Amino acid sequence: MLTRRAATTMLSGIAAAPSFAWAAGSGPAAVFYDAVGPKLTCWHADIANATLEPQGSITAPALIQYAWRHPTKLVLYVASSNFVPMGQPDGKHHLTAFRIDAANGALSPLGEPVAIRARPINITVDAAGHWLLTAYNLPSMMSVHPIQHDGGIGEEIKPVGADRRRHLCAPDPYDADKQRLRTGHARQQSNSGKTRRSRRPEGKGAEEGAGDRHCLDRARCRIWLRSTPCRLSSDEAVDVRLGGAPKSTKKVPPAWRQSGSSAVLTTLKEPGNLRPQQMVGPIHIHPNGHVVYVGNRASGTVERDGKKFAAGGENAVTAFMIDQSSGEPRPLQAIDTHGYHPRTFSIDPSGRMLVVANLQQMPVREGDNVTIQPATLSTYKIGADGRLTYVRSYDIETNDLTQWWSGFARL
Repeated sequence: MLTRRAATTMLSGIAAAPSFAWAAGSGPAAVFYDAVGPKLTCWHADIANATLEPQGSITAPALIQYAWRHPTKLVLYVASSNFVPMGQPDGKHHLTAFRIDAANGALSPLGEPVAIRARPINITVDAAGHWLLTAYNLPSMMSVHPIQHDGGIGEEIKPVGADRRRHLCAPDPYDADKQRLRTGHARQQSNSGKTRRSRRPEGKGAEEGAGDRHCLDRARCRIWLRSTPCRLSSDEAVDVRLGGAPKSTKKVPPAWRQSGSSAVLTTLKEPGNLRPQQMVGPIHIHPNGHVVYVGNRASGTVERDGKKFAAGGENAVTAFMIDQSSGEPRPLQAIDTHGYHPRTFSIDPSGRMLVVANLQQMPVREGDNVTIQPATLSTYKIGADGRLTYVRSYDIETNDLTQWWSGFARL
């Protein structure tokens, strides 16, 4: 039974980053995983040269949504779904555990897939490795599964509800007894001028500042980071207690806000020139805590002469330096992702390599012709100052599916 004390321990532990040691010369320190549809591929990562080499693949029960490595066991948890709405008999929504081979990162099933009630948006594991938490947006809720001694997934505990669509779950570094569910909705103006709700803002009709899609809590950085349409901000969060109803909205003011600095920073080079479907993506902080990276996504299309092609926009990773005394983020760099719609990106545990997974192929206009830009994995070296240097891209065959998730995992 999940008691209040256990829940408090679990939620406070999520904020702590686990650490591992690997003997020199005994094998790779980390591998990279990449999901296209239901297929999850393991890549060997040459960290020093920022290159990748595919090793092998496994298949999940449905389209992979997210994955998370156990903090102490060599186990990877994978969330998958066929996007069928909750309650329909043909829905396939699962959590699956895979063992990670310590020598090369190869994956093998650990028990049977565990059925869940709806499409999972995000999953995470507490630092102690006792609980697997899953966020959903339709309906808005969070579920909790105990993790068994061998790393397998136990029977679900009663889920926690929330009032609006949620995109991920994350701990509150200021109150260990609280868990936050993040909103994934935005308001847009329709052609009739009426306000409607949408999961993602698109074009000039999107209400600026509405609908945070990704967020990151980092107590030692003294800031709560939230990405909204083309913005990086510190604002409000919805707090819920595990096993209880949502609490009132609470502001978490960082130190730099008190000095009069702006609460919102643009993530774009040209914030006044928004193209269709320009939005913000994931947020990751460098392992040393000095730099935060934010993804910018643009995947809108236009049609001319009967041909559809990319409408332009910024597909880039934008870096901000974090002032270590105040927590204030300051612009450092913006670099192209060499593809369209960087759905995910990941930093290796040593902080020397970053990989961007661009979601899908895109028709691109070149003069009078339209060519296809494939989905890609783009690799970068991370300098001592946090700046990124592009190394190369790998074309990914998606077969009309999407490259939905990717990430490093320490061995």
